[in-house]
Amino acid sequence: MRVLVCIKRVPETGARITLRPDARALDTSLLGFTISPHEECAVEEALRLVEAHGGSTTVLTLGPDAAVEQLQNAMAMGIESAILLETDGDEWSAEATASSIVDAVRAQGEPFDLVLFGNEAADSGDYQVGVRVAHELGLPCVTGIKGIEVADGRLTARREAGGGWEIFEVALPTVVTVKEGINLPRYPSLPGRLRAKKTQIERLTPEPRGSGLELIRLVVPVEDETEVEVLGTGADAAPRVVTVLRELGLVAS
Repeated sequence: MRVLVCIKRVPETGARITLRPDARALDTSLLGFTISPHEECAVEEALRLVEAHGGSTTVLTLGPDAAVEQLQNAMAMGIESAILLETDGDEWSAEATASSIVDAVRAQGEPFDLVLFGNEAADSGDYQVGVRVAHELGLPCVTGIKGIEVADGRLTARREAGGGWEIFEVALPTVVTVKEGINLPRYPSLPGRLRAKKTQIERLTPEPRGSGLELIRLVVPVEDETEVEVLGTGADAAPRVVTVLRELGLVAS
């Protein structure tokens, strides 16, 4: 089976986010980049499926030249080939991104049996791209998946639901978006990293399609403020600790 994994280059989780002066894009000058935990699990799931059933794996991303780093990380885990839909680094809408991925998929000589996405983008938090790609390709799509099995040309997917599981069975080819926890991603090996550095990455230049959505501005959420009181150091802090515990009603007066 041929498996395609679509990933996105996003700021590292926990990084302090600041905006450019026009508030229309992130200031990335001091940010590190990675892919989301959902997408790491999608990469791992592709590797596990091909190890079990045979076939090939490809990773794809849309982004600037620097996104090669994320493609190489996926190849260091074991993905065989990579495609970069190279842009100038500006953020693309979900609609434009999905259309470009569809064009790249159709441009491949042999169709993919399974297209995997992370359940949502770690930076923008949207859930649209995988669903849009499935719609344009005319393929079934199941989302939020935490279990995949393939047999006899069909895929069985499990999704958590209210303390139980929803089970979906679809024919291949299909599109699936997976959630963190479906597996435990492997670490890239040193030989894998060396091999990834030498592997040729296919580069395509997509043309953004018009979108019905227009970005006006971005807003950074207000940070929660916390206060810390230093009660003292060593044994000298003990009386003050007891006083605070009494004030909180945690010990008897």
